[in-house]
Amino acid sequence: MHKIVSNFISIQDEIKSQIKNDDPNIDIIAVSKTFTIDHIKPLIDFGHIHFGENKVQEAIIKWKSIKELKPNIKLHLIGKLQSNKVKFAIPFFDYIHSLNNIKLANKIFDEEKKIKKKVKIFIQVNIDNEIQKNGIKKEDLVDFYSYCSKKLNLDIIGLMCIPPNNQNASDYFKEMKDLNLKVKLRHLSMGMSNDYLNAIQNGATFVRIGSKIFGSRN
Repeated sequence: MHKIVSNFISIQDEIKSQIKNDDPNIDIIAVSKTFTIDHIKPLIDFGHIHFGENKVQEAIIKWKSIKELKPNIKLHLIGKLQSNKVKFAIPFFDYIHSLNNIKLANKIFDEEKKIKKKVKIFIQVNIDNEIQKNGIKKEDLVDFYSYCSKKLNLDIIGLMCIPPNNQNASDYFKEMKDLNLKVKLRHLSMGMSNDYLNAIQNGATFVRIGSKIFGSRN
C-alpha cells in the first residue's frame, strides 16, 4: 500500500475512534495545495474525493483534466478568495471556505446567477479578532449570515475558522460550535494536521489535513 494511502487510513481510523454513533459524518479535506497531481494520485486512485486548494488559478491548471475524468471529485477553496477571481472560482470549485465580506458575497451572488450554479459556502470567522487574519467579526456574524442567506440566497452550510497559533485551540473550537448553533448551521470547517481530533471533539464536520497525509511541503 502506498504511504500516502496508509497515512490517510490511519487518520480515518483515529477519527472513527473519536466519534459516537449519533455524531455527524466527518469529511477529510486532503489539503493538496502545492503538491503535484503525481504526488496526490495515490489518494485519488484510492477513491478519496475531497481535496483542498489555496489558489484559484493553480487549482484550475492542476485539476482541470482530473475533474473532467472524475466529476465526483469535490474541490474546496480553502485560501482567501479575491473578488477579481470569483468568476474563475465559482465554475470550478464545489466548496468555498473563505467568505469574509459583503463585497465578496455580492460578487459570488452575481456569478452564481450568471452561470446558474450554486456553490456550498462557509463563512470565515475571525475567532480572536486578529488584525492579520481575514474573517467576519463574531459580533457581525448574525447580520452577515442573514444578509448572505436571505437577501442573496447563498448556500451557506457552515462556519470556518483558523485559531491563533501557539495557543490551545480548544476554547476557540468551543466558541465556534456555539456560534454555529446560534445561526443554526450544520457544518463546521476547522482543525488541521496538528489539532483535528480536538476540532472533531468540538463539532467539526470538515477537517483540513495536508502534511499528515502528503508529507511536508517543499
